[in-house]
Amino acid sequence: MDAIVEAALKKWPNVPHCYGWLALDARGDWYMRDERCQAAGPFPQVKGSRVTHEKLREFIARNYAADARGAWFFQNGPQRVYLQLEAAPWVWRVDAAALQPGGTVQSHTGLSTTVSASWLDEQDRLFLSTPLGLGLVHSLDMDWAAQAVEQGLWAPEFCRHADLLQRFGVCLAPEVNVAAGAAAAG
Repeated sequence: MDAIVEAALKKWPNVPHCYGWLALDARGDWYMRDERCQAAGPFPQVKGSRVTHEKLREFIARNYAADARGAWFFQNGPQRVYLQLEAAPWVWRVDAAALQPGGTVQSHTGLSTTVSASWLDEQDRLFLSTPLGLGLVHSLDMDWAAQAVEQGLWAPEFCRHADLLQRFGVCLAPEVNVAAGAAAAG
């Protein structure tokens, strides 16, 4: 987390959390979802505005994390901005580095990591488990992923998407969790 973000958290510790305004699609792109986009429909059917500003994308990536509920957020200074996820909290980029001994994949945020397991879901999407957590292989990198499978580096098993999310404790839409938690508490 950026030092400026940590300082803002100390200075303003009680800023309310934000929900619905930021999303991550299955290709690793961040989307801003203002009130108009949110009213027009749910993510990913209505995505919003793709974040294209390089410095903003890098800032979001450096301050991206999950809470104890498995809800992913961007710590924007003192405010925690919870994300809606299309498929998983990580989108893996795969290239020749994955095919080397001890090979690695790279996250949509630029972090490199190793692969420990792989799954195909009911939509034939390839998910990888890494020390960082569960992620989806980027659609443009399926040729590299197929080579990893052919070489015996990965042996995908079938698992329903909902079961993968539950196994890894991932919440795709944290505002739904918050509402459910409030209803259960009330």
